[in-house]
Amino acid sequence: MDQLFHYSRQLINQIDSAFTRYAYDSINWNNRLIGLVGPRGVGKTTLILQHIKKNLNPQETLYVTAEDFYFAKHRLLDLANEFVKAGGKHLFIDEIHKYPDWSKEIKLIYDYHQELKVAFSGSSILDIKKGSSDLSRRAVVYSMQGLSFREYLRLFHQIETPIYSIEEIVNQQVNLPHLPHPLPLFRNYLKNGYYPFAKEEDFEIKLRQVINQTLEVDIPTYAQMNVSTGRKLKQLLAIVSQSVPFKPNMSKIAEMLTISRNNIADYLLYLEEAGMISQLRSQTTGVRALGKVEKIYLDNTNLVFDLAGENKNMGNIRETFFLNQVKIKHEVTASTVVDFKIDDMDFEIGGKNKKEKQFKGSEKGYLVKDDLEVGFLNTIPLWHFGLMY
Repeated sequence: MDQLFHYSRQLINQIDSAFTRYAYDSINWNNRLIGLVGPRGVGKTTLILQHIKKNLNPQETLYVTAEDFYFAKHRLLDLANEFVKAGGKHLFIDEIHKYPDWSKEIKLIYDYHQELKVAFSGSSILDIKKGSSDLSRRAVVYSMQGLSFREYLRLFHQIETPIYSIEEIVNQQVNLPHLPHPLPLFRNYLKNGYYPFAKEEDFEIKLRQVINQTLEVDIPTYAQMNVSTGRKLKQLLAIVSQSVPFKPNMSKIAEMLTISRNNIADYLLYLEEAGMISQLRSQTTGVRALGKVEKIYLDNTNLVFDLAGENKNMGNIRETFFLNQVKIKHEVTASTVVDFKIDDMDFEIGGKNKKEKQFKGSEKGYLVKDDLEVGFLNTIPLWHFGLMY
């Protein structure tokens, strides 16, 4: 265990805590058992290490990753027992889904050591959700996604901007005199600003590694797929990435992939939960839990630029950005007359020449335009919706 302590302190000392993600302040670290989930590469590990460095005594804190060779011969429960005996009070376990039957041992740790606070994180969101059901009434699980345009401005360009609500945005209350020309920065964000590791060298290579790890390891491991079935996920993602946006025809997809039509919905759900796609559903009323899937997008615009290549479409990129940034705080649904509906508001997304003919009969219709620096009346710049978190 001495080696684990050494590794833990080394990581904590090296972490830069100047910039923290939006999720940092929303987590109640006083809970005895916390889970943090999100797609690969969005900064979960960094957030945890920042919290330790800023708030906790290193002598009473241990950060480990479940991928460590230590766990080839040792159990999590045994580690927790030794850690508590040594005076430990805060245990953080990263990549928890890599540990077999992790939820059962976390449950025992929680029950046996009431003085110990435990936090775990993982990128295999489906596996975490499945395991968290075993920890009901014990664990508080938080979700985290990639950088907003606002966070990108701060992390990459040291430009501070406030958070705006959707009500403030549609009422034209965004006022950023220190950011007179946001569009060049916005273009950069769309291409390589969603993942914090874009600040590092070889971003495109690392992003492709994230995609491959998700498709070839995380989802197949969770769903117990064989290698050939796992490859179908890559083919399915390729189909989505080259569409404008993709309107699902389950029978046609099944024919293209030579798989059963009944499996398509499951595959799409796996991709959605892993942060690779977003499914836009119709509005529902009554007891129906989920509406029909009307459109499928890649999860964020960085994925569009990487996967669609020369087939990328600006209209698709605009809609992808809007959905990605707004869905974190609002339920976004499909509309029969415009691109998106949020509560009683209708949103049509387009370029600077887009007209508002779709809004006939809509009391709260908004035209969201790219290539605009400032808004007017019910016309709102697209980049404003990147200031919501």
